[in-house]
Amino acid sequence: MSGYETNLYLYSEEMEDRPRISTLISSLANYSNTIPPASNDPDARPAGGGARMGTLIGVYLPCIQNIFGVILFIRLTWVVGTAGALQGFLIVLCCCCVTMLTAISMSAIATNGVVPGGGSYFMISRSLGPEFGGAVGMLFYTGTTLAAAMYIVGAVEIVLTYMAPGLSIFGDFTKDQEAMYNNFRVYGSALLVVMGTIVFIGVKFVNKFATIALACVIFSILAVYIGIFVNINGNDNLHMCVLGNRLLRVESISDCHKNASGPLNDLFCPNASLPCDPYYETHEVHIVRGIKGLSSGVILENIYDSFLESGQYIAVGKDPEDIEPMDEKKKYNQVTADITTTFTILIGIFFPSVTGIMAGSNRSGDLADAQKSIPIGTICAILTTSTVYLSSVILFAGTVDNLLLRDKFGISIGGKLVVANMAWPNQWVILIGSFLSTLGAGLQSLTGAPRLLQAIAKDGIIPFLSPFAVSSSRGEPTRALLLTLVICQCGILLGNVDLLAPLLSMFFLMCYGFVNLACALQTLLRTPNWRPRFKYYHWSLSFIGLALCIAIMFMTSWYFALLAMGMAGMIYKYIEYRGAEKEWGDGIRGLALSAARYSLLRLEEGPPHTKNWRPQLLILVKLTSDLVPKYRKLFAFASQLKAGKGLTVCAAVIGGDFTRSYGEAMAAKQSLRKTMDEERVKGFVDILVARNITEGLSNLVQTAGLGGMKPNTVILGWPYGWRQSEDDRTWQVFLQTVRNVTSARMALLVPKGINFFPDSRERVVGNIDIWWIVHDGGLLMLLPFLLKQHRTWKNCKMRIFTVAQMEDNSIQMKKDLKTFLYHLRIEAEVEVVEMMDSDISAYTYERTLMMEQRNQMLRELRLNKKESLGVVQSIVDQHHQNIDAKTATKVRFQEPAGDGDKDNKVVETEPTNEPNSQIKTEDNENSTTEKEDASEKECNEETKENSISEEKKKPATITPDEGNVRRMHTAVKLNEVIVNRSHEAQLVILNLPGPPKDTKLERESNYMEFLEVLTEGLERVLMVRGGGQEVITIYS
Repeated sequence: MSGYETNLYLYSEEMEDRPRISTLISSLANYSNTIPPASNDPDARPAGGGARMGTLIGVYLPCIQNIFGVILFIRLTWVVGTAGALQGFLIVLCCCCVTMLTAISMSAIATNGVVPGGGSYFMISRSLGPEFGGAVGMLFYTGTTLAAAMYIVGAVEIVLTYMAPGLSIFGDFTKDQEAMYNNFRVYGSALLVVMGTIVFIGVKFVNKFATIALACVIFSILAVYIGIFVNINGNDNLHMCVLGNRLLRVESISDCHKNASGPLNDLFCPNASLPCDPYYETHEVHIVRGIKGLSSGVILENIYDSFLESGQYIAVGKDPEDIEPMDEKKKYNQVTADITTTFTILIGIFFPSVTGIMAGSNRSGDLADAQKSIPIGTICAILTTSTVYLSSVILFAGTVDNLLLRDKFGISIGGKLVVANMAWPNQWVILIGSFLSTLGAGLQSLTGAPRLLQAIAKDGIIPFLSPFAVSSSRGEPTRALLLTLVICQCGILLGNVDLLAPLLSMFFLMCYGFVNLACALQTLLRTPNWRPRFKYYHWSLSFIGLALCIAIMFMTSWYFALLAMGMAGMIYKYIEYRGAEKEWGDGIRGLALSAARYSLLRLEEGPPHTKNWRPQLLILVKLTSDLVPKYRKLFAFASQLKAGKGLTVCAAVIGGDFTRSYGEAMAAKQSLRKTMDEERVKGFVDILVARNITEGLSNLVQTAGLGGMKPNTVILGWPYGWRQSEDDRTWQVFLQTVRNVTSARMALLVPKGINFFPDSRERVVGNIDIWWIVHDGGLLMLLPFLLKQHRTWKNCKMRIFTVAQMEDNSIQMKKDLKTFLYHLRIEAEVEVVEMMDSDISAYTYERTLMMEQRNQMLRELRLNKKESLGVVQSIVDQHHQNIDAKTATKVRFQEPAGDGDKDNKVVETEPTNEPNSQIKTEDNENSTTEKEDASEKECNEETKENSISEEKKKPATITPDEGNVRRMHTAVKLNEVIVNRSHEAQLVILNLPGPPKDTKLERESNYMEFLEVLTEGLERVLMVRGGGQEVITIYS
């Protein structure tokens, strides 16, 4: 016979549908942190082992690669020169703060359970619902697609402007900006076709190329840093020709003079009969070194901004004579600003260079420990890139002349890239590296965007996207790729990185704003499933991140911001109102009624997801003759469990006829409402008048609530005086209610010793011990977590005990249980208690014998119950005196009704091992604590012996039933273990064994006795029985 058949026989009827913990927990050894594909998905591939990447390979490096992009190489120097070192530093800092705050919020969401691949779309749609998820998913998709367009245009710009200017189709683009953009459009479209074909044919090539692109990025940045310090005194690679304060474009630096035969003289004095350009005549020409080096002190010239309007000359200072063109038609070869620049516009242009922080969360399915890797990898990547960007601002400002920094396309230096000429050993390291890294980033965007669109389409929340949910025979999202290429082509036709960058900034800012909003709302709503393993977040940080996102959107471009927000709003409303009815009400009340009706009808659609399960309480209250609740602490306990959230219904049953008891029912209702208000329980009150109390409670269990707002958890008080009751009704009402709650598939909480529970103003410190014997949906795990949200229990620590038998591997059980708790994001000490196989002790045998003797006497003397109680008690006392065994002396006071009468005190005695022991009683006059606290008192001094000599045992006239003996053995053994480990715990939570299916009086009385034995010696006990539904999940 196994240990479970002896030590846990009391739970034997539960084992079919409520598995023992050792069976359940062993399945965690092969736990996988990815959601398996749906079985009916025709495109689902068989689940493989998959790569299990660490923080460095899986999160940090992909984030680095995605964050560092084309803007770093071709625009950062221009941003620094135009905004100045101070405002440039502030621009970079603002952008980095947005991504850091978003990363903190994202880390909280990503560690709140297992997040499969899907990035921000999956996280937000599962946190804020399909409406927000769909809106953000489409924004993220659009942003990613436009990012691909920006990378392609950036790659073409690097080749045409800095590597091979001779490839221009539309002539000399240095003289005509429009010719340059036309080149970008043509070559960009051709490059898009090539890259789209690569993505269509082989995703494996894209993934391999990503490694090369990452290496190029890292080597390029190292080359720039080394070059800056190698050229600390400057170099002679770049020289500029300056007329007065204006920057000029010359074919060769040797042409920088005012000789009559020189090209400058020919340009500014084209006709000998006409005067030369006045500015040319009054100012001298001189040559300036472009790379001056950190030792030159050039940073002082680059501290302040040099913002210009479109068409103004790039010149030293802001003197109108220097920057304003005198004649719009005669710009000669002076370098001009191609766009109007302001602080906010530059933020919009620079912001795409800090995006890419979602790369780690997108790969969560491939990570060995996503909950650890995503926060560390993402935040470290942002810190690294932010350090590079911020230091680059200072280093560029301290190395390069201001005029050269502001020359966006390097026109004044013969079309060279400024960053490349600072690098070591030569410029080609940067040119080739930046080109390959930009191509790699573009390929990654073209690979990721179609998969994101397909994921949104497969969710079915936007019906018109359903055609894009289809995969090709190779499992590739071909249709989604074609749509992505079309949208990307539209972005390429803009032809200008400076127009694309602010546009995609809007979509990323909206996306990041929603991530922050999701984290803030989850934190403030305190949903039971919100248990992030990442603890360094706060709702205020999320709101600051959200505010920064919105502020930067409107500062950059209010019309682009409105466009992005309008697009998100339309998608949101489309998803929300697809098929939803509209109802015109009468003003605000009509609107409120319509919203309430709409919400109730939506809740009615189906049972809540495990993530959204929270205890909706039905408190079954026992009233005194004065129509006040007998146990006020039930309300305090409910308040602590709910922490102001969810549904609470307090209900009571009054015996009688409704037509005669209506006034009594209203008085009871007011009394209950008053008690709820005093205990700060937010909820509803219900009073039912019924001729039969049991039937009335059954009706409440069946009918309480409305639609989806129905209670799912019942709090039922323990019948403290069941042993001394004049009739059997007390425990029968309790047991039948337990059966009714079980039949309704509702959870049941039975607090025992309720008057010892703390009220809501107290704060307790210690342990909450969970004795997890059978698995019934995880309710035992969820309840202490919810209690700890309240300030009363906040300082308590959780300890989880589970029982192992001799045949179990307790070391593996403990390891698996820790794994399970880790994925549940619940912090608790774990202990596996081994119950040794032992013979049934004489003490267990005698307890069972006493129980059955009492039942026999009750049967014989049922006609006179009052008399039978005394007779039975005397027989039990006589029986105790004849047994010389080590058992307990115990004084139990019946739970008082509040008036402290002597009749309320009932003494139970059991024999002791002392030879001349006296029964311990207390005089009522000295029992002041009972009067003041109205609480149950237990003085339990017991030691038990596992064997007793056969000679001293008197032969029993009744042979105990074997099943009862084994159930009593379970109760005694478990009680020994629980009291030994948890006697000092502030609260003990354990599984409530199922009630007997047999409704015979003896079986019901025995069941109550088993529960008494199981909880002996424990001050505060919460017995829990799940409703047959999983209430806790590892998933986000």
